Amino acid sequence: MTIKGLEKHTPMMQQFLRIKAENPDVLLFYRMGDFYELFFDDAKRASQLLDISLTKRGSSNGEPIQMAGVPYHAVEGYLAKLVQQGVSVAICEQIGDPATSKGPVERQVVRIITPGRSVTKPC
Repeated sequence: MTIKGLEKHTPMMQQFLRIKAENPDVLLFYRMGDFYELFFDDAKRASQLLDISLTKRGSSNGEPIQMAGVPYHAVEGYLAKLVQQGVSVAICEQIGDPATSKGPVERQVVRIITPGRSVTKPC
C-alpha cells in the first residue's frame, strides 16, 4: 500500500497512517501508553461524538496534528457511546515491547467494534 507523502511524517505518524489506511471507514483508537489516541479527522469526529477535548500538538507533514484521547481503563464506556450512535471503531494495541523497540512500538488492530457486532482478531 502506498500513501502519498508518507516520508514527510514522523515514524510514529507513518505507522498510524498505514494502519488508518487499512481501516479507513472506522474511528481508529491507537494505543499510546495509558491512552487511546485519535488523530486528524478521527480526533475531530470523536471529540464531537464523545464530548471530549480536541487538541493540537506538534506537526506532521507541516500541519498541526489534531488529537483527542481517552484513558485505556475507561475505553469500554466510550466504545458503548459510539456504538449507540452507529459508529464503528478499530482498536489498535501496542503488541511490541516499548523497552526493546527501535523506532515506533509495533502495533496492530486487534478488535473491530461495529453497531452490529464485535470481532476480536487473534494476535
